[in-house]
Amino acid sequence: MTPSFSRRAALLTLTLILGTGLGGPGGAQDSDLPAVPAVPITAPPSDPVPIPVPELPPTPIPAPSAEPVQPAPEPVLIPVPVPPVTVPQLPMPALPQPVVPAPIIPLPVPPRPPVGSGVRGLWVDAFGPGLKTRAQVTQMVDDAARMGVNTLFVQAIRRADCLCLKASVPRATDADLEKGLDPLGLTVRLAHARGIRVIAWVAVTGIANAAAPNTNPAHISRTHGPNSGAASWMARRPDGTWQEGNDGWLDLGIPEAAEYAIQGVVSLVKNYGVDGVQLDRIRYPDGDVWGYDPKVLSRYRAETGRTGTPAVTDPVWQDWKRQQVTNVVRRIALEIKSLRPDAWITAATITYSQPPAPGDMPAFRRTRTYSDVLQDWPTWMQSGLLDLNVLMNYKRDAVGEQGQWFDGWNAFAGSVRARPDGLNAGVAAGTAMYLNGAPVTADQAGRSVGAGLGWVGYSYRTPTLDVYGAKETTAQGLNTIQKLLTAPGAALASPAPWKEKPPTSRGLMGRITGTPVPGFRVVEALQNGQVLAYSLTDGSGYYGFAALPPGKTEVRVSGQRWVDTVPERGIVRLPDLTVRDLKPVTAVPMPVTPAILSPSKP
Repeated sequence: MTPSFSRRAALLTLTLILGTGLGGPGGAQDSDLPAVPAVPITAPPSDPVPIPVPELPPTPIPAPSAEPVQPAPEPVLIPVPVPPVTVPQLPMPALPQPVVPAPIIPLPVPPRPPVGSGVRGLWVDAFGPGLKTRAQVTQMVDDAARMGVNTLFVQAIRRADCLCLKASVPRATDADLEKGLDPLGLTVRLAHARGIRVIAWVAVTGIANAAAPNTNPAHISRTHGPNSGAASWMARRPDGTWQEGNDGWLDLGIPEAAEYAIQGVVSLVKNYGVDGVQLDRIRYPDGDVWGYDPKVLSRYRAETGRTGTPAVTDPVWQDWKRQQVTNVVRRIALEIKSLRPDAWITAATITYSQPPAPGDMPAFRRTRTYSDVLQDWPTWMQSGLLDLNVLMNYKRDAVGEQGQWFDGWNAFAGSVRARPDGLNAGVAAGTAMYLNGAPVTADQAGRSVGAGLGWVGYSYRTPTLDVYGAKETTAQGLNTIQKLLTAPGAALASPAPWKEKPPTSRGLMGRITGTPVPGFRVVEALQNGQVLAYSLTDGSGYYGFAALPPGKTEVRVSGQRWVDTVPERGIVRLPDLTVRDLKPVTAVPMPVTPAILSPSKP
C-alpha cells in the first residue's frame, strides 16, 4: 500500500472514530455498575441481643481489561494524489474502573432455644419437711442453689388452703407449720436473692382430705363440703359418693366453685412477687365417673339442650366436662396476664401409659389423659393458655416399656407446641425422682435436656427411691443426686439462671350478662373481617383469647359485638355485653366438639 493511500485511509479512519464515539467517554464501553444492595442482618424477634458485625476488608476486584476497539473495514479507494496530512496521535482515554462495594455477608443468626428449655427445676411439696419452718425454707433454698436449680415450684395452695398469709383461701392448719411464718413469702425473698425463680404451685381442685382435714371453720370443706346439702361444691359419682381414697375434689362444673378456685390462684400473684403459677390437679379425678352433682346436671341440660342423666360414657357429656376444665385454665391465664403479662402460666399435666406418636392428635384423644381425667393440654398450649407445660412424666426406666414411654411423651409434647400466632409454648419434663434411683433420674434429666426440653424433679423431700423407701435420709439423697446431676455433661453441670420471658403476653377477655344461661355460648374473634379464633363462655359468662395478633379486633357473641384493639403486650378487658335471648336457649342443642374448641389459623 502506497504512503499516499495510507494517509487517506488513516484520515478516513480518524473521521469514523470521532464521528461514532467509539472508545470515548459515555459511549458503548461505559461500564458503571449498579451498587449491590446491602443484605440486612435480622435480629431475633424478641429480647434482641446485639450481634457485633466484624469489619470485613474490602475484597480486591481486578479492573476489567479494556476491550480493544475493532477497526472499521478498510475501504477500497481510488488513489488520488493529495498533499501529505499529519495525523495527530490521540491517547486512548482510560476507562473508569467499576466501583463494586464489598459484599455484606450476613452472619448466621443462631436459632433461639425452645421455650422453657432453660428450666432446671425442683418441686417442693408441703406434705413433709421443706416449707414448715424458717430453718427448713432457708435450707431448701441453699440446697437448690448448690444443686444448680434455677426454678422452685413451691406448693402454695394445697387443699383449698395456703402455706402463706396473704391469699384469698385460709392458711393451712398444720401442727408442724411455724407460727406466724409465711413460707411462700420467705421462699420468694431468699430464692430471688440467689437468682432462683419461684413458681407458686396450686392444687386447683383439691378441697379436702378425710385423714387430715383443715380445722378452720371457714374452710370450704366445711362451708361447701360433703355435708353442705345443696351448697356442696364436691365432685360426685352417680351414686352421690365423693371420696377418691381420702381426697375430696372440687367440681369445676359448678360456677361458684370454679370462681373460688380461680380467685385463690390469682390472689397469689396479687400479693406475692412470684414469677408465675403452676396449675396442678387441673382435671377431674381418675375414672371419668364424676360430675353428677344435681347443680352440674341441671346446668349441663340448660346449656346443651339434652335431657335426662347422661351415661358415664356419653361423649357429649365428656366433652362438656372437659370444656369446664379448659374454661378455668383460660380464665386463670387471662386474669393473671391482665395483672402481670410477664408471669408464667404453667401446669403439671398427666401422661398416663403409652404415648401417642408425635403430632398424632387423634391418638392423644384416645389416651386416659383426654378421655378419663378430661385434660386437653395440647389445646391449652396451642391456644396460648399455657406458657410452659410441665409433664408429670413419672416413668420408671427399669419397668417394662416405661423408658420408651418417657421419651415418647416428651416427643409428643414437643410436637404440639406450635401456636397460630407463630409462637410456641414451652415444655419441660417432670420426672419422678422418688420412683427411681439417682442414676436413672440423672439419665432422664439428660435425655430431656438433650431433646430441647426443660427439666423438673419431684421432689425435694423425696429426691431418690431410697429416700422414698426410708432407706436413706433426705440429706443423703440430695447429696447423691446432686453429684450425678452436676457431673460433667449432666443436666445441671453448667448452672445458669432462667431469665426467659413467657410467650403469652397479649389477648382480650370479657363477659356476657343478661341471661339466665350465660354458659357455653360461641364467641368469635375477628380481624379484618376474618375469624381468627373461637372460644366458649364459661358458666359465669366469661370468655377470652390469649394468643391473638395485635390490632383492631371484633368480638361477636349471641348477637352482640364489640370492637377494641389488642395491644402488643397486655390483656384488654372488654365491657360486659348484655344479651337478650329471643327464644329459649335449650330449644336447639348446641355443638359440643366442633373445631371451635381450638383456635383456627389466620
